[in-house]
Amino acid sequence: MENEQLIEKVFDFINQAYAELTIEPSRLEERKKEIMHEIKTTGSYTHTYDELSQGAKMAWRNSNKCIGRLFWNTMTVLDARYATKPKEVAGALLHHIRTATNGGKIKPTITIFQPGKVRVWNHQLIRYAGYETDKGIIGDPDSLAFTKEVMKLGWEGKGTQYDILPLVFSMDGASPSFIEIPNEDVLQVVIQHPEYDFAPLNARWYGVPIISDMRLEIGGISYDAAPFNGWYMGTEIGARNLADTDRYNLLPDVAKLLQLDTSSNASLWKDRALVELNRAVLYSYQNDGVSIVDHHTAAKQFQKFEQNEEKAERDVTGNWTWLIPPVSPATTHIFHKPYKNKIVTPNYFYQSKPY
Repeated sequence: MENEQLIEKVFDFINQAYAELTIEPSRLEERKKEIMHEIKTTGSYTHTYDELSQGAKMAWRNSNKCIGRLFWNTMTVLDARYATKPKEVAGALLHHIRTATNGGKIKPTITIFQPGKVRVWNHQLIRYAGYETDKGIIGDPDSLAFTKEVMKLGWEGKGTQYDILPLVFSMDGASPSFIEIPNEDVLQVVIQHPEYDFAPLNARWYGVPIISDMRLEIGGISYDAAPFNGWYMGTEIGARNLADTDRYNLLPDVAKLLQLDTSSNASLWKDRALVELNRAVLYSYQNDGVSIVDHHTAAKQFQKFEQNEEKAERDVTGNWTWLIPPVSPATTHIFHKPYKNKIVTPNYFYQSKPY
């Protein structure tokens, strides 16, 4: 990036961030001079912790696909730019899992590594493996390609439906390393139903969704390793991960347990099974004391976020197709209004896989 373009992005970010942090204008001007000198000398610049923290929070606030942005300012920001050795990266990733899990009271958390230093190969830090076998797919079909890559590195899973994948990362473009996540660090919830016996499903899910393959951009600087998390909205698990035909595909099994008539789509057996599976997910997480939100409450929280942003005189951007929940979307206000899908930085961006 040319220095002029970088400086323009820097000033856009710094002006907004320092205003929101209510930092003295004199310090803002002083900081701009420091950054300009660093860019002219080195071609880049280094964020202070306050800039890093505010930038990560603003990136969450600007995430068009996220319905949970009301809590953007509560994010715990962990600075892992010190990590220059595999052992330090591994330690920081495990520390993130423990901090975010917090005994079930999930903490929105981000861990930020040096720009251009680290790549995390996992889609999420905690994720189930997927295996192709003669009897069909075992585990999560969405993890097939990644599981193959990890097995090439020498990892061996147990071959169950819910094997936790190891953490995989590379440094400075070198070959990747992997480490197992200790069992005690992985919070999992067995899916039960308040009225029906769901034990035959043998269904479970993990407590914390930690996205780990996106790039964080703050003021023109890209952090390509910056795993982050909030907590689950129930439908992410009950209507997608466990229900999609190309994921765990549990709706036929749920319908069988509920003794529903599956001979005709007109019986709405899929809808009934879907609702009961989502009830079970919410019940199980709440019963285990693990943070989760139902989609109706999440939509109300997003409405509060919109009101807060209006008071702050900031435009709310959003991707409507992602904001609407996959269950009963028309019962939420989001379904009935348009959103501008304008990309604003700081933000999180997809990036090509390292494998």
